[in-house]
Amino acid sequence: MHPAFTVLFMLLFVLLCILGLLANGFIVLVLSREWVRRGRLLPSDLILFSLGLSRFCLQWVGMGNNFYYFLHLVDYCSGPARQFFGLPWDFLNSVTAWFGSWLSVLFCMKVANFTHPGFLWLKWRFPRSVPWLLLGSLLTSFIVTLLFFGGNHALYKESFTRKPFGNMTYQWNRILEMYYFLPLKLITFSIPGSVFLVSIALLIDSLRRHAWRMQHSAHSLQDPSGQAHTRALKSLVSFLVLYTLSFMSLIIDGEGFCSSESDWYWPWQILTYSCTSIHPFILILGNLRLRGAFGQLILLARGFVVE
Repeated sequence: MHPAFTVLFMLLFVLLCILGLLANGFIVLVLSREWVRRGRLLPSDLILFSLGLSRFCLQWVGMGNNFYYFLHLVDYCSGPARQFFGLPWDFLNSVTAWFGSWLSVLFCMKVANFTHPGFLWLKWRFPRSVPWLLLGSLLTSFIVTLLFFGGNHALYKESFTRKPFGNMTYQWNRILEMYYFLPLKLITFSIPGSVFLVSIALLIDSLRRHAWRMQHSAHSLQDPSGQAHTRALKSLVSFLVLYTLSFMSLIIDGEGFCSSESDWYWPWQILTYSCTSIHPFILILGNLRLRGAFGQLILLARGFVVE
């Protein structure tokens, strides 16, 4: 790839990260003010706050990790830099996936209409369990981080013990990537991803049942319940698309197809961080409190420009 295109994609990656930092920082700031003012947050706001904070931190760690890897490839692979960046990066990636899945479950519980006793019990119980679910996600992510750290530490030790044998070190790295890191990534992201997919499936089934009832009662699908179903489904489907892109890029990145020497390194990083940068804007527009605060910010910015 021509160097000019490499610089272009690098700048696009930086721009994407800055937009993500601003959007996630805005969510954290607005909900922090609400938390201080009221002394508590609603379950939905608590999940949004946790998700925004984890994504905000992930953007910073990701930018530092990618640029260090791109500029100092040899030192990154053989030195302690991989462990230094890997600890927060693995933890934040895992916890962000879990927080996103709990947000989808909350959408499903608030909107879906089922009369099954099990679903009604979950609908009643879930909001009260949100703080414990978030703490459980932190604990699970901590354990996953330790597993990733063990693999990274094995690579770091191997780079010293077999330093004269470059080809053997490379083969050892590939073995760990294929038979340790890749399965660990699949498990780490597939479990919250499965929870997310179940939530979407339940919401789609609820919308189908609601449409059937409306057709047989001669009512319009534009009633409040139908509109709530549609809004929640649009938000979750957009999240699903972005989450799938990030998930696939992380898995393929684990295969080593897009190293820093590849022409597609920066385009691939743009795909990886698209979810954490674009989805916050969807959440802002879909949340009444966040949308109102964002509108006030836009009016304030216009006032400064006019003056």
